[in-house]
Amino acid sequence: MTATMELEGFAELDAALAQLSRSAGKGVLRRALKKAGEPLVAMVRAGVPRDDGDLAESIAISTKLDKRQRGQHRKMFRSDKASVEMFIGPSYDLGDGGRHGHLVEFGTKPRINSGIFAGTAHPGTAPQPFMRPAWDSDKTAMLDRLKVDLWAELQKAIARAERRAAG
Repeated sequence: MTATMELEGFAELDAALAQLSRSAGKGVLRRALKKAGEPLVAMVRAGVPRDDGDLAESIAISTKLDKRQRGQHRKMFRSDKASVEMFIGPSYDLGDGGRHGHLVEFGTKPRINSGIFAGTAHPGTAPQPFMRPAWDSDKTAMLDRLKVDLWAELQKAIARAERRAAG
């Protein structure tokens, strides 16, 4: 599946970010991404099947990935020099619920168990998507929120930088 999106305003964004230090610019981007992503996090949590224990509570927005995810991310985006990234999804840090989020989202195939249940058959589970439907229904609104939040954060940061320089 291919999606096409047209984004504009990046020259203006670069010019505004150039007025700030690198760390201040990253802070602006992080705060704007987090604020714009919070409603998406709420939609994802609302879509989690209620019989899945801690999974809904484990949904978070963060700049961090667990060790396995970091390794996979590095392989996929090895040459990408993105200055700021934000991730939304089940977090292992917020309880055991996050450990099985992908199994709920995509389902599992039937299989023969091993370990203490060796030889028994597991029928598999049907997918119960909660991440993709939330993204599909909120992606345009999230980009609109990001535009507003990003410019608001930029204006605040530039004003702070000008006050520091003047005083």
